[in-house]
Amino acid sequence: MVKKIIAIVGMPGSGKTEAANFFVSKGFQFIRLGQLTLDEVLKRGLEPGEASEKPIREELRKKHGMAAFAILNFPKIDEMLKKSNVVVDGLYSWEEYLEFKEKYPNIIVLAINASPETRYERLTKRKWDRKKDPEMKNRSYSMEDAKARDKAQLENLHTGPPIAMADITVVNEGTIKDLYKEVDKVMKKIKK
Repeated sequence: MVKKIIAIVGMPGSGKTEAANFFVSKGFQFIRLGQLTLDEVLKRGLEPGEASEKPIREELRKKHGMAAFAILNFPKIDEMLKKSNVVVDGLYSWEEYLEFKEKYPNIIVLAINASPETRYERLTKRKWDRKKDPEMKNRSYSMEDAKARDKAQLENLHTGPPIAMADITVVNEGTIKDLYKEVDKVMKKIKK
């Protein structure tokens, strides 16, 4: 049986990680492309946040190209696919999208969409605790950082096109329970 790979796209605070958590609860292995940045932030002894993360993201892309996060994570994904289905959190750039589509033609790209107002409210209300969330999946942002991250992703990382070209889109303006219901529908659709 061919293993499935689902890549989740969306802006910060849209619900990508929560959607990925749903797939993990159904037996998918999880990989977060942006973990490369966060690992480097910690390795350098920096405090997580847009001020420390943006230069590292840009440095990796300058060194490896705009598809850096896809290409650098492909070996891990290949290993994971030997065991089970994989959910990828945080495919950001158009170039990453193209690399994924070329390497994994059967990939399903799932966009999680929420309005800026909803996303900013979620991001600013989060209470991040490094001990409970060492991989920094649910970091909090100030309003300024959230807006700066959006601007950087749209202008520098070409995040809009993968969202626009997603195979399936889920609107996430409600509760986590509402999101899980919608993602469950997606799960049933892709099992066919």
